[in-house]
Amino acid sequence: MATTAVPKTDPAAETSMRGEAPAAAPPGRPAAAGDANMEFILDIPLVVTVELGRTKLQIHELLKLGQGSVIELSKLAGETLEILANQKLIARGEAVILNEKYGVRLTEVVSPMERIERLK
Repeated sequence: MATTAVPKTDPAAETSMRGEAPAAAPPGRPAAAGDANMEFILDIPLVVTVELGRTKLQIHELLKLGQGSVIELSKLAGETLEILANQKLIARGEAVILNEKYGVRLTEVVSPMERIERLK
């Protein structure tokens, strides 16, 4: 009589096959396979844009622009800036100067629920 070996499966892999999120590893224990998947997405690059303001120009106005031209924007001086990740609003802030470079101090971070609602 022949016996068949049944391979042991990883509980985290079984969980992911059922569409469930694996449980977080307790402190001091190695990370599960699900944690490795999360680490993978943390390295995905995003385009982060800080929007000072917007305007609309007609083509003939755009063609007249030259060095020293001024473009009036929709926002007032001192108004909060919008921080976008892949063109989606994630935060608001104010302009600051750090080591002779511009930066943004975040004054409000959009909640995860708000971000999900904006995706719809």
